[in-house]
Amino acid sequence: MSRAAAAALADRLPPTPVRPALALRPEGDLVLKLESTQPTGSFKVRGALHRVASLSPDERERGIVAASTGNHGLAVAYAARLAGVRAAVLVPEPTPDQRVRAIEGLGASVERVGAECGESEALARARAAETGETFVSPYNDPLVMAGQGTLAVELVEQVPRLGRLYVPVGGGGLIGGIAAVVKDARPEVELVGCSPRADHPMHASVEAGRIVETPHDPTLSLATAGGLEEGSVTLQPCIDHVDRWELVEEDEIAAALRRAVGEERVMVEGAAAVALAVCLRDARPADGRVDCSVVCGGNLDLVHLERVVAGAEVRA
Repeated sequence: MSRAAAAALADRLPPTPVRPALALRPEGDLVLKLESTQPTGSFKVRGALHRVASLSPDERERGIVAASTGNHGLAVAYAARLAGVRAAVLVPEPTPDQRVRAIEGLGASVERVGAECGESEALARARAAETGETFVSPYNDPLVMAGQGTLAVELVEQVPRLGRLYVPVGGGGLIGGIAAVVKDARPEVELVGCSPRADHPMHASVEAGRIVETPHDPTLSLATAGGLEEGSVTLQPCIDHVDRWELVEEDEIAAALRRAVGEERVMVEGAAAVALAVCLRDARPADGRVDCSVVCGGNLDLVHLERVVAGAEVRA
């Protein structure tokens, strides 16, 4: 599905660049896949564009609704604007004002509801059932997951010697879509799922073999925060295809973020720093292959950037 999605999106989304992280590894065996260069600053635009493109004429008329901490909301607003579709985005109450203004700036209406994204998603689904709007899930939708997987369609061509791929994980839409492509094209690649210890529902659910609830403590990795819906289509691909699961502490996320910004001069958000933190604590590849850390987005709020660069403790 992701290869078909890539063909469908080719005229709207050119491949995002891959660049060596030479400041972090002068040997050249670490590259960054820069989804931060997408029109909305994150990979989420892939899934949103693919999902909105699939709407029927009647669904387009009724409009769409989504729930998001920011990146998915931006992506849905952008996709809806391109398609001429009305969009509403429900965000958790603690969502930073900067993110709300960005979503509204792309033409979507925004409503603050719920303490965290899982609650906001439930309320958005309830609204869709009542109004007839189409709910656009950030992860629990095969079309969205296929759209996210277009990243891997590009990557397997861009990095012929790919050995390990580090992916930040929230609801699993990104790594689930990536897994289907990578394990078909390059089964030898080690796929590493990376989550903050403060909020890691997919990690815990894979361990349990079923969807489980976990604490949702504050984390700098806002883009991965929130619970998993029961029956999520992302769980089985994560169980079947992700080779290794890793958790990182908040100080590790902040340290990786500082290194990306300060040494590589690459703007990364907290979720992207989660994957980079795992990559940097692993031993370098000894077989001549290349590690890749997915920079899933660069939408770091200014207040967090200032505190991270200053070395202060950051809590969302």
